[in-house]
Amino acid sequence: MAQNVTAAFVDLFDSEVKQAYQAESILRGTMRTRTGVAGNTVKFPKIGKGVATIRVPQTDVTPLNVTYAQVTATMSDYIAAEYSDIFQQSHINFDERSELVQVVSKSIARRMDQLCIDALVGNAGTTVATSIGGATTNMNIEKLRATAKAMNAKNVPSEGRYLLMHASQLDAMLGETEITNQDFATVKALVRGEVNAFMGFNILTMGDRDEGGVPKPSTRSCFAWHKDAMGYAESMSQKTEVNYVPEKTSFLVSSMFSAGSVAIDTDGIVQINCTE
Repeated sequence: MAQNVTAAFVDLFDSEVKQAYQAESILRGTMRTRTGVAGNTVKFPKIGKGVATIRVPQTDVTPLNVTYAQVTATMSDYIAAEYSDIFQQSHINFDERSELVQVVSKSIARRMDQLCIDALVGNAGTTVATSIGGATTNMNIEKLRATAKAMNAKNVPSEGRYLLMHASQLDAMLGETEITNQDFATVKALVRGEVNAFMGFNILTMGDRDEGGVPKPSTRSCFAWHKDAMGYAESMSQKTEVNYVPEKTSFLVSSMFSAGSVAIDTDGIVQINCTE
């Protein structure tokens, strides 16, 4: 049962319930995705490359000897659930079950993101140090340039690049002239305080999260990756249910999914360390 629901009795609160600010999933869809996986694991193939050679008439063809490798994502099961007591529901003038559907669904969506973040940690092929752009600095143009340079040097495709940062890094970026000046960037940074694309990266901003969020062991660890460098798989896509449990005279509102995430190609992953 929702422990604090008695605090929402009619004589105490307005009928318009305002949920606590909750973030929804922003990373699902930014990676190579498999759904409907049968079993507890899924393998993502990683295909190597080769160098073309001159064709000499009447000689054997020289094979590329392409290497093949696989990485495995292991499924984990997650659920977010809460009871809605029918007696307590009679004392409040809003639909608690509808509100709880939103709460549990968003909880699962945030867990999806955390699966992806946890798979990024420790798998970057390149690390951009905090000293780039000045000693112990936050996110800046120089760090973004260094990140793009690292990817370009490894021939990472320009389409499908993503960069995840904390709200602190967004604030630092909004202090950069090249980002906010209309001669360099879009009007969104000026008018709405948003930076959703810059230097070829689709920029994703995340605030503090109870699940962990953007890692900060000491300095903040932001990540850039190419869509094909990461894998995300689901054996059970998110579903939300409301079921009546007679023994508890309550409805059980639950949302659940089963998924896993894994790094496929470290060449397409860059960690950007920032001091806040």
